[in-house]
Amino acid sequence: MSAEQILAEVLQLAQADINHRDVTDSGIYERLNYVCRCISNRACVRLLMACLLAKIDNPSVDPRRPYTEINTPDSFSGRTYDEAYLTHFINVNGLPCNSTTAFLTPAFRSADQTLTKEIKLIGRPRQLYVSTVQLLDDVYQNRVSPMALLVDAIRILVMFREEKRQRMGTLLAALQSGQGSLPLSSEEIVTLIEQHLACKKSSRLPVLVVAAAYKAAGSYIGEQVKKLNAHNAADLQTGAIGDVEICLTDENNISTAYEMKTHRVTIDDIDLAVQKIAHSGDRIDNYIFMTTENIDPDVLEYAKKLYEETGGTEIAILDCIGFLRHFLHFFHRIRIEFLDKYQELVLNEPDSAVGQPLKEAFLALRQAAESGE
Repeated sequence: MSAEQILAEVLQLAQADINHRDVTDSGIYERLNYVCRCISNRACVRLLMACLLAKIDNPSVDPRRPYTEINTPDSFSGRTYDEAYLTHFINVNGLPCNSTTAFLTPAFRSADQTLTKEIKLIGRPRQLYVSTVQLLDDVYQNRVSPMALLVDAIRILVMFREEKRQRMGTLLAALQSGQGSLPLSSEEIVTLIEQHLACKKSSRLPVLVVAAAYKAAGSYIGEQVKKLNAHNAADLQTGAIGDVEICLTDENNISTAYEMKTHRVTIDDIDLAVQKIAHSGDRIDNYIFMTTENIDPDVLEYAKKLYEETGGTEIAILDCIGFLRHFLHFFHRIRIEFLDKYQELVLNEPDSAVGQPLKEAFLALRQAAESGE
């Protein structure tokens, strides 16, 4: 039986009786449930699934040794099982896991030793990594079969997926029913976005604020947003100039680039931007830093002096909320279209970039604002 066939059978068994448990040991099941449902870190469940799949596919391997660098007969490439089989399986079934392999996360990227309980993996929450390694040991010590563990893992993920969908459906329904006759004002929208930006793990949101603004006003200004790169993708890997890249409608050359900073913009940040501008094949008119922190006047003055050095590219530093406030008042008639575009972008982002709690928080905040609560 191939790895694809194993996953198909596991899914069939999991969905045949969603409330059944193949894992009879309550301690092992509790660990599995915790790993599968940990919202703050979705890498461990994917690593666990890759190791279990490898063990089922080849019973001679040690599930604790998912690195060929270990160079023993029972080691294997967990990343291969992850990328070659799990990626498609997860995406097709909409399972709540990271969209990319677990083996590129810091804790598992460079490991070349057996994942035993003595190994101190660096990651948060700490207990998640302890539980994941313990589950691999449970399989190694024959306390539980890899098939039972994988079937129950898929069961939990399917239930988790449906619970999330139900919550989102309830929030969207409440939002529709709570809308008043008077649309939110520009300042009320600013307050709403400020509240959302103040939530934890919101570093992706300023990107979506700018992208939503251009998506709402694009037909008026003759400009469009290029496809956004993944939240964790480095510019050197993607060749991107900025976090948000703007081009003229029906063209592909970048005219304006936005780079988001969650810290104060520094002279080093600006010098790096100058290098990116110099190596870009496009004629960039504006390179704009967007920050949620205070703007240093000396850094702002330094940026102004680079117009001639860059051959006509203006480098500016803007406050994110200030940008939003001006945009909403300038394009007052399409302020709700902006809000709808922002909501669409937030909900469509992978959970690894905008987590489920952050998505639910926005819908709840908007519902409260529009109902006047």
